[in-house]
Amino acid sequence: MKKFSRLSQVSLLLAVLFTVDKLLGVARQMLISRQFGLSAELDVFNAANNLPDMLFMLISGGALTIAFIPVLTEVLNKDGKKAAWEMFSNVLNLVFLVTAAVAIIFGIFAQPLVSSQIGVAPGFSAEQMQLTVLLLRLNLVATLVFSVSGLVMAGLQANQHFLLPALAPIFYDFGQIFGAVILAPSEPYHLGRIALPALDLGVEGLVYGVIIGALLHLLIQVPGLLKYQFRWHPRLNLKETETQKVLKLMGPRVLSMLFIQLIFIVQDNIASRLATGSVTALTYGWWIMQVPETLIGTSIATAVLPTLSEFFNQGKMEQFKTQIERAARNMLTLTIPIAVIAAVVILPVIQTLLGFTLSDATRVAAVTRIFLLGIVGHALVELFVRSFYAMQKPRVPLLGSALTFVMFLGISLLLTPSMQAAGIAAANTIAYTLQAVLLLVLLNRELISTQELSSQLKRSLLAALCGGLAAALVMRYLPGMGGSFIAAILAAIIGLGAAGVIVRKDLRNLASL
Repeated sequence: MKKFSRLSQVSLLLAVLFTVDKLLGVARQMLISRQFGLSAELDVFNAANNLPDMLFMLISGGALTIAFIPVLTEVLNKDGKKAAWEMFSNVLNLVFLVTAAVAIIFGIFAQPLVSSQIGVAPGFSAEQMQLTVLLLRLNLVATLVFSVSGLVMAGLQANQHFLLPALAPIFYDFGQIFGAVILAPSEPYHLGRIALPALDLGVEGLVYGVIIGALLHLLIQVPGLLKYQFRWHPRLNLKETETQKVLKLMGPRVLSMLFIQLIFIVQDNIASRLATGSVTALTYGWWIMQVPETLIGTSIATAVLPTLSEFFNQGKMEQFKTQIERAARNMLTLTIPIAVIAAVVILPVIQTLLGFTLSDATRVAAVTRIFLLGIVGHALVELFVRSFYAMQKPRVPLLGSALTFVMFLGISLLLTPSMQAAGIAAANTIAYTLQAVLLLVLLNRELISTQELSSQLKRSLLAALCGGLAAALVMRYLPGMGGSFIAAILAAIIGLGAAGVIVRKDLRNLASL
């Protein structure tokens, strides 16, 4: 049996823990959807997350993590843990102070940020807007906690420790589930004969669950800091060389993440003007697509970044190139067949698990299928962006994200009048697919050849065709069960088996990541 490389082991570990996270996420969404459905309240809850999410991603989430890990890895390799943790403390202090300052500004100006025509949800009713303002302010508390926790994740990953950062989202789920089971409901849930408390806080209870989850997200990672001898230093030195290098890399990444987050704000801005439930339908469709995308794209890209940074810092460009090519081929092998098969079976899965009526399930399934077509682009973008950051060339991903936002905005405005929420999903899929192509072309000029990727793409498309056809036949002709949830599960299994036959050699090579 072929021995798994360390990177493959890490990717597998991340995929397993991300799977647990997503299963808990399914349970959470089942609880929430059965309580609120495609309702105005849930539209408010989803829209209220946008600005806090943007703040987190710009300052201490995706923006800082990708810029921070290559520099922290370099300091660890050159100067050791003590110097690395001193630099870490310096950046941590800066990030928390900046996040706190911006959170206060958002809190003060929450009303116009929600209600203006270029705001979060100008199409909401006055009552919805007031609730959105309240929930937005509450969400900022969780954002402050995440400003620390997100950086801790990056610090542990730079030390090649992935377990606790991968467990953190699971504990975040526990907090959210507590909010959905205890804080939000008006009627108690029962575990056998035991009636759980029901505090009847509605969607406010969901936000309190988010805050609890954020605290758990941070606390579960503290043992990792102790293991790697972290010592906090109350210092703030913007002139420190390594901190300036982080900020230099972070600047373009902040702008990149700004464009990415603006996509979600524009999405909800437009959707708030559509039929009630459109914001939530798009949120669910995006979330469902993110399940396989996270298990494949995020797990592989997260595992590979520290190694790519090491190869680049050591001048091992051939290994650097090989690592990117392997990761990209593995993503193509897995994402394309899964996307097609999931699109075939998704309707009864949504209706059964989320408890929607057929009409509401059909609305969610329509946008989900379109989002699923973009899974390949999203996964490859994660890898290609990290590749450029490992080379400390952040301007290329910035160009890609800016063009993606412009394309998304233009396509959304073009398609939404005729396609409604599905037009917004289509704009997302088209824009991210084109971004992946652009980054590949630019990366090809730097390093990799597209010949092997083209060959892999053809095999994956053939596998998707065979798997999707097999799944569709099961869904339609399974005796007595056509179109049911059981049929969908069987169809997915048979479809994946059929696809696996086509790419069986590629699946054996997954261990060589």
